[in-house]
Amino acid sequence: MSLRHALLGLLAEKPASGYDLLKRFETSLSMVWPAQQSQVYGELAKLKESGLIEVTGTGARNRRDYGITDTGREELHRWLTEVGPDLAFRSAALLRVFFLWTLRREEGVAYLKDFARENAARKAALEQVRDTATWVGDPVQVCGWLALEFGIRGSENTAQWAEWAAGQLDEQLGDRTETESPEADGS
Repeated sequence: MSLRHALLGLLAEKPASGYDLLKRFETSLSMVWPAQQSQVYGELAKLKESGLIEVTGTGARNRRDYGITDTGREELHRWLTEVGPDLAFRSAALLRVFFLWTLRREEGVAYLKDFARENAARKAALEQVRDTATWVGDPVQVCGWLALEFGIRGSENTAQWAEWAAGQLDEQLGDRTETESPEADGS
């Protein structure tokens, strides 16, 4: 997914200002595609230049509302139907797991236990969103709920995996002395 298509998708629902779009990112998309203010405003300018969105109104302090154009809807449709999903996965947290062997055993175990706690907390926060929302069943909300449920289930699975991995690391590296560094024993 790209920021470009995320903005087109949000604007397909209803026109919005850059500020409104940032708020909608924070409340709905941030768990799957975080965006910063400079990125959103920069991409809005590119989308406007490409004819995919247009300014639909101007408010106080020169606040501009943007709406999707027919060309923008066509691009969103093309992306949804013709472009296969990008399954590339990047995770700084998992990248660290590959190098936990460079730490003392208890440091690696502590990292994984923290990772488990953070995912359990994320799951609880997402469940709070789900449980306090007023679900009316409109198509936008149904799709948001599906993504929310993905986050809940993914966080739960990740927390369980991290607890398991902490136990595995503790068991597999348990024969090292607590002060022995991996570099000293050649591992």
